[in-house]
Amino acid sequence: MEILIISIAALLASGLTLFSGFGLGTLLMPVVAIFLPVDIAIAITAIVHLANNLFKVALLGKDASRDILLRFGLPAIAAAFFGAFLLGWLSGIPSIFDYMIFGKELRVFPLKAVVGLLILSFVILELSPRFSSISLDRKFLPLGGLISGFFGGLSGHQGAFRSMFLLKAGLSKESFVATGTLLAVMVDLSRLPVYGWGITTQPDRINWFLVASASASAFAGAYFGAKLLKKVTIKFVQTTVSVLLVIVSLGMISGAL
Repeated sequence: MEILIISIAALLASGLTLFSGFGLGTLLMPVVAIFLPVDIAIAITAIVHLANNLFKVALLGKDASRDILLRFGLPAIAAAFFGAFLLGWLSGIPSIFDYMIFGKELRVFPLKAVVGLLILSFVILELSPRFSSISLDRKFLPLGGLISGFFGGLSGHQGAFRSMFLLKAGLSKESFVATGTLLAVMVDLSRLPVYGWGITTQPDRINWFLVASASASAFAGAYFGAKLLKKVTIKFVQTTVSVLLVIVSLGMISGAL
């Protein structure tokens, strides 16, 4: 039953996040954590996340923007290490607010609340007619990479910040998805040694059949999402991203994610 539920979650999350460029890990990890310890859930989600992104690169990678990969991706990789270092220091800070809802205890942590508020603020700006008419100069791409990578190392939510900057980069829908996917792979590979060490020291704790099933389901979601991508507009992609950003930010602020 747990394999079925996790696989369905991977299928749906992968299909949705093909358009947004973020969210598979955010949506999948809490489902895996229902059945497994959090540290193992994080490791399994990381493996599925990387495998799915590599699959999406094979499907759409040819449409990626090389200029953005260099100007956005390299600063993101560097900043991710600093974010991860800071995370080790901040991880000991306890929750600032605990409450019960539907019999489940939710905890609001300062770090996630701040990141959630930042994301929500960007979405509100995006919905502003004055801001939405602004086309950001590409000279700001390295700054976007630094911000995205830093918060990726700090909280694992680099995809949300990455998508916000790429929405203003003047990319086609195909290039938006492909570029975001390749950037995600670059950051994933930079974090892989951290997860890899934990897996090699305790491989018996990883349910590899579950990993394979979830990865295959994620591949299916990405495949059908790529087919649907040909039939939608860039406006649909932008709206989907904004809606998912609001959901993710409210989930982080409330302690649900």
